[in-house]
Amino acid sequence: MEQTLMDKLTILADSAKYDVACTSSGASRTARAGILGSCYAPGCCHAFTADGRCVSLLKVLMTNCCAFDCSYCVNRKSNDIPRATFTPRELAELTVEFYRRNYIEGLFLSSAVLGTPDYTTERMLAALRLLRGEYRFGGYIHAKAIPGTSPELLQQLGYLADRLSVNVELPSEQSLNLLAPDKGRHSIFRPMKQIAVSGAQSKQELTVYRHAPKFAPAGQSTQMIVGASPETDYHILKLTEGMYQKYSLKRVFYSAYIPVTEDTRLPALDTKPPLLREHRLYQADWLLRFYQFKADEILDEANQSFNPYLDPKCNWAVQHYGLFPVDVNRAPFEMLLRVPGIGPKSARRIWHARKLSSLGLDELKRMGVVLKRAQYFITCKGFAGAHPGRGTAGRERITQALIDPNVFGGSCEQLSLFTPPAVDDLITQGVAPRAAMRMVREEAVQCLAKAL
Repeated sequence: MEQTLMDKLTILADSAKYDVACTSSGASRTARAGILGSCYAPGCCHAFTADGRCVSLLKVLMTNCCAFDCSYCVNRKSNDIPRATFTPRELAELTVEFYRRNYIEGLFLSSAVLGTPDYTTERMLAALRLLRGEYRFGGYIHAKAIPGTSPELLQQLGYLADRLSVNVELPSEQSLNLLAPDKGRHSIFRPMKQIAVSGAQSKQELTVYRHAPKFAPAGQSTQMIVGASPETDYHILKLTEGMYQKYSLKRVFYSAYIPVTEDTRLPALDTKPPLLREHRLYQADWLLRFYQFKADEILDEANQSFNPYLDPKCNWAVQHYGLFPVDVNRAPFEMLLRVPGIGPKSARRIWHARKLSSLGLDELKRMGVVLKRAQYFITCKGFAGAHPGRGTAGRERITQALIDPNVFGGSCEQLSLFTPPAVDDLITQGVAPRAAMRMVREEAVQCLAKAL
């Protein structure tokens, strides 16, 4: 039976839900006569979520008919699911009609591998050429590059899309060979390198000729699945740092593995997605990009997993408590960034304001410093640092202030998404949720206090 356009949209939009969309466009394109749509650098549309994410992208696959058999993927060829494929014209018209109805401001286009990577990319290119050429669509487009695509087709894709991404998916070559035998390390990192080189060349050309064509002006990103393979947090973080340095990535996205099929190579179907681990990776990723941390400072060979109760920055501060307190009026900018409760914006405000006058607690509070945490790690004008008390009680008071509120932010009716496994274990044994959270929190505080 012939599928309608709505049938295809239902199937292919649902199949795309495991792809993590970008948080901002990163490129600007103003509206001009004869052009449909525009692109604003901080985001893809005029409505943003509280954390800055754009919510109005049409996220869809070109097709979910796949020639690959990646064991973790719902669209793998051996899985018995409804299949559908857009024609380039259908996808282009759908995007434009959604835009005209003010449903979307941009397109997030990915695809399974229909036949070969090159054939799939040619169909994606045909759709983007219709959008950019015939329909004069100037909105944001994020395109997923298919591993194994020829350099020539990838180059063409970069001149039509604002952002490209090649998904690493699995953090090691060993796991890739085991779970995704149709993919290879070279087929992933070769296009990633090409995108980085072509993007840098495009920027140089634009300094000479401002009307030179732009190659993926919003850069590139990638995605890794967390929990499908045995790699440690330290391994993933080191890989992330290496990709930022080598390929100039804008973002690395992490996706907690959701069991979708029974396979002896994968976690059991009743395994819960490692949401807390994903959350910690995003926090550590933030430290790499904005706080001048190195991966080896966050984790190391001796400690390869994140602390479930402290965010990575607070965990580092606890492990290096001897470096504190620091005087906010004298400390280097790099050290200000490492104080719990002081973020990049607050650190910059302190850096500029202290050139004019000495800062006290009132000034720090107005600058956005979270004094509940920072008070144990700083001194300033008229403040010699908070004194929590001596002995175990004092150390526990500090850890109470540092412990991650996301972990114990639930109630007996609604537990936090990031609740650590120890709480779940107690609830399974029949302990009331509120009591379980209190018991685990008290034990965590005592253990963390010993580290001080």
